[in-house]
Amino acid sequence: MRSSLIRYNVEKAKGCDDMPRKPREKSETGIYHIIVRGINQQDIFHEEDDFDKYLEAIRKIGLESGITVLGYCLMSNHVHLLVKESDTDISVFMKRHGVSYAYWYNCKYERHGHVFQDRFKSECVEDDAYLLTVIRYIHNNPVKAKIVNNPEQYQWSSCAIYYEAARKVNSVDTRLILGIFSVNEKLAIERFRNFMQEGNEDQCLGHDKNQQLGEREAYRLTVELLKGKPVSALQTMEPEIRNQIMSQLRYEYGLGLRQLSRITGLPLHIVRKI
Repeated sequence: MRSSLIRYNVEKAKGCDDMPRKPREKSETGIYHIIVRGINQQDIFHEEDDFDKYLEAIRKIGLESGITVLGYCLMSNHVHLLVKESDTDISVFMKRHGVSYAYWYNCKYERHGHVFQDRFKSECVEDDAYLLTVIRYIHNNPVKAKIVNNPEQYQWSSCAIYYEAARKVNSVDTRLILGIFSVNEKLAIERFRNFMQEGNEDQCLGHDKNQQLGEREAYRLTVELLKGKPVSALQTMEPEIRNQIMSQLRYEYGLGLRQLSRITGLPLHIVRKI
């Protein structure tokens, strides 16, 4: 049975990556899951304006280059994109977009140098089954990071757009993925919701149980564990209770030693001992 990706009339990707490295693997469907990270795992979004600017650039450059955005999730220190290329190679699209956002970001924060870590990573999406796995994996990033309880609650992902089938919002095209579930839009959304809520062990590009959270998520988790107390309370807290919280942040949520030191204000040598 022919995949609906083929029925969607996706052209075979053309050319090869023009970067002086190993050519990027080309997708037969033209669909890719892309991950972009901040340099040294640093945050690339600090305020709502930053998220908005990134999405604005995605919309503008995507329309100009003929790249269709099928889904996205913007975390504080990395981004997941699900895109379909046409005549424009994704490397050209990502380079234009990266330069645009980095220029704006450096101007806003009065800094110099790279904003993103190395070149973006990508994987090919060649069939319906993996396409659905990827979109669920992308939308569940904020849930796994314990930022929200349900994926549609996260402001900076395309999940809510799918639930509302608002195709024009943020220039996300929901037709391909919803069409896998049904030609009836209402039924397709219902089935998509059910699919998103299914228990899963989805693993896609960039899956890493020890992947370090961004500063924003790490700080929020620390405040949550302190149950309303200020983060500075860790500096005068009973060592046994403090060590328990620090160990949870370190081993359950994967925060780095220097990251813990920055967030809690505790000297690095004390964090190391804990």
